[in-house]
Amino acid sequence: MTPTPARFPSALYRARVVGRALAGLARRGYWSAQGMQVGARTVLPRLQATWPHQVAIGADCVLEPELFFKWDGIWSPGPCLRIADRVFLGRGCEFNAQVGIAIGEDSSIASGCKFVDHDHGIVGERIDEVPGRKGAIVLGRQVWLGANVIVLRGVTIGDGAVVAAGAVVTRSIPPREIWAGTPARLLRPRPTSPAAA
Repeated sequence: MTPTPARFPSALYRARVVGRALAGLARRGYWSAQGMQVGARTVLPRLQATWPHQVAIGADCVLEPELFFKWDGIWSPGPCLRIADRVFLGRGCEFNAQVGIAIGEDSSIASGCKFVDHDHGIVGERIDEVPGRKGAIVLGRQVWLGANVIVLRGVTIGDGAVVAAGAVVTRSIPPREIWAGTPARLLRPRPTSPAAA
């Protein structure tokens, strides 16, 4: 008797799910052994980290592959890159820190977003010799960033704010506002009910 077509895909699907879960557990063990803090029920995808002890990821987070956590400096105690509970990080997000980057609970960060908490100065002959400026980046709770948003040094994004895809955030955003553009600017307050949208 030949197997029915419906049974084969479900068995293959289950095998893939189990394989991914085992790979995630192996990655969790690898990164935890190097000092990364990972909360309960958070499965690690393929990622890179220059100083794993600088990274703390909360519980129940959903992380897509190709994340890059970069501590841009010499060894120092950590963590300085803090991802709170129930955060979604899309494929290819990059965190580049010298001071600190914090993402609040229940935030959703789409693919390709970048966070850089320092920059180069521009006054002087050689750009690599000019002292830069630094400032921590803080995202509040339930912040939503569209694809390929860039958040620069010293920015705080308030609870419930939304930033449209492709925006470059150079200044702080108050809670529950919608911003877009390069540089990002206020579009309107975020509606409080579906009827107001």
